[in-house]
Amino acid sequence: MLIQETYHDIKTKGGTTNRIFVISPVVPNYPEAKFPGVVVFSEIYQVTGPVRRFAGQIASHGYVVACPSCYHQFQDSEAIPYDTEGTDRGNRFKIEKEVSAYDEDATISVDLLTSLPNCNGRIGATGMCLGGHLAFRASFDKRVLSSFCFFATDIHSATLGKGKQDDSLIRVRNGELTGNGEVVMVFGKQDTHVPREGRDLIRKTLEDAKVTASFIEVQAQHAFIRDEASKGRWDAALTRSLFTFLLELFERTIGRDLGPRVGEVAEPEHVC
Repeated sequence: MLIQETYHDIKTKGGTTNRIFVISPVVPNYPEAKFPGVVVFSEIYQVTGPVRRFAGQIASHGYVVACPSCYHQFQDSEAIPYDTEGTDRGNRFKIEKEVSAYDEDATISVDLLTSLPNCNGRIGATGMCLGGHLAFRASFDKRVLSSFCFFATDIHSATLGKGKQDDSLIRVRNGELTGNGEVVMVFGKQDTHVPREGRDLIRKTLEDAKVTASFIEVQAQHAFIRDEASKGRWDAALTRSLFTFLLELFERTIGRDLGPRVGEVAEPEHVC
């Protein structure tokens, strides 16, 4: 499908304005077409070229995509460069921003999607790095029916946000994700940002809480889906394979209306 991009400036409780970029499918001669929505959360560099291209690919498969600016408390919506100064700035902002403000960004992004005339109200979320964590937290919103999280940082260490107030795994243990949509976690085994112990903790916490989740570990480093300034880590073939997995999740969970979930999934029968 063809796509088009626009943006919406949304006032937040803190008084700042979050510019949310919206990329939508265009189907000629069908002005009333409606599509599921997906929130794409960015890395620490805000909405860069790689994030836009990633979001555009999703939109072209028939989804209205919203990309919020994650650091509107500190600067405008301009992308932060993939250089040393930009990396230091993005990492500094990441721990200066309140966790509640990250959650508000997710809420207003979902609110925006559900208000758009070309969105049918069925919402998914995805993101990479910081955005992978934010997509994970977006799953606590019962309107978000599925999340696909690429190499989500800081979940295992609970270090996101000002004062390290991140409670992502605590909320999982409290049952806030149990029976609430589906989550897919993707990590590279060579990712120095999320070591094996951290990945094991996330997986165990999800499984102990009986969250509907898939956990994928691949032979890759951090930021392997970033097709620009990846510092030699971009794996195009692996990215393409996982993008197919992402589409399967969204097509199954938000691309179709299966009605409300009823009951628990039965234990599989042991057969050969």
